[in-house]
Amino acid sequence: MDELVARLRSAGCVFAEDEARVLTEAADGDTVRLEQLVSARVGGLPLEHLVGWAELDGRRWLVAPAVFVPRRRSELLVREAAQRAAAGTAEATGAIAEATTAGPLLLVDLCCGSGALGGAVAARLRRAGHDVEIYAADVDPVAVTCAHDNLKALSDDDDALPGAGRLNAHTFTGDLADPLPAEVWGRVDVLVANAPYVPTEAISMMPPEAREHEPHVALDGGDDGLTILRRVIDLAPRLLRPGGHLLIEAGDGQVRAAVEHLAAAGLITTVLTDDELGATALAATLPRADVAVVEPVASP
Repeated sequence: MDELVARLRSAGCVFAEDEARVLTEAADGDTVRLEQLVSARVGGLPLEHLVGWAELDGRRWLVAPAVFVPRRRSELLVREAAQRAAAGTAEATGAIAEATTAGPLLLVDLCCGSGALGGAVAARLRRAGHDVEIYAADVDPVAVTCAHDNLKALSDDDDALPGAGRLNAHTFTGDLADPLPAEVWGRVDVLVANAPYVPTEAISMMPPEAREHEPHVALDGGDDGLTILRRVIDLAPRLLRPGGHLLIEAGDGQVRAAVEHLAAAGLITTVLTDDELGATALAATLPRADVAVVEPVASP
């Protein structure tokens, strides 16, 4: 194990000890397989693509080669989306409310990738007893296959939990919300989108395992990184029900421009940060007729 950790660390793996344990587990006692995995990792292949899964919010999600790898920082968005979906108000309660209505919560995950983001939100809600209807879409058919398998596994696993809500999942291949059925529009409780937000010129400065092994369509956000996010924001007022919520991620330097675009779309925005996760997210609400629009605020 010490030799394995040393090889990984010399290759630039920051969390060499953790990766050594994951690779050893994946090899399952096969020394030849372990050497193949370690050599591939040292050669720059993403750990998650090698072992076939990534962890997010305490659960392992299937990740196929060339599919975007979910990042731990997205747990901020997962936590906040689940709180807002359950609370059903413009302000999160700080804890997921217990289910009080018979109807399922309607959740949409655009740019869904492996489906881990929407799936993690759904998992939190189901554990609190909420029924969830999730619609997940991505332009990459390989990613959509992963999302289908992950959401199917989530449904099968959590059905065994006492008191868990039901999950009904739908996956689509297409551009943003284009493939969503007509009955979804205007009814969404929570829309999540981990859209690409890396400026085109900055992709070359990303770690090799991202820029060489993840699809650029999942990374490239255009000249300022906000090209796709602006399209998501423009769609949100037509997808959300009054009082529904949009949650997106953005870089620190993109927050002001993103908030301005959200305000122009008529959404009330809260800026969310988590220093431990190194995460920045924006939660925006489509106001109800009885709620006055206020200036954007930052979370404590």
